[in-house]
Amino acid sequence: GMMMSPDIWRKFLKPRLARVIKAAKEVNPNVLCYYHSDGDIRKIIPELIEVGVEILNPIQPECMDPREIYQTYVDRLRFWGAVGTQSTMPFGTPAEVRQKTLELLEMASQKGRLVLAPTHLLEPEVPLENIDMLVKTVQEYRNKR
Repeated sequence: GMMMSPDIWRKFLKPRLARVIKAAKEVNPNVLCYYHSDGDIRKIIPELIEVGVEILNPIQPECMDPREIYQTYVDRLRFWGAVGTQSTMPFGTPAEVRQKTLELLEMASQKGRLVLAPTHLLEPEVPLENIDMLVKTVQEYRNKR
């Protein structure tokens, strides 16, 4: 869940976020507004959309199902992340990294709106073979299309 209750977020953070996004859009209506939050923030995603958030970063698979979030909000948001940095990347095999990457690419193949990436920085324990496999799989998938 969230580190603060949704009610506290609504009282203290939501109004400020709405003002910041409004001010940014007044300067440049084409600016895209990202929102970064770790953890499970499903309770406030509709309100993030309401105040003008356009890109949700990350979709952390250890906390939220990327497919559920994508299917629910694909027509209203864009997404960044979805490859687990606490699961798949450090602890998966190269074959598991490839499979997860292909699943996510297929999920987004019709509507797009996903920047496929690790959800956070890759820590030193991530095997280089897994990083190579992620990059190679994305390149191969892109070249098939």
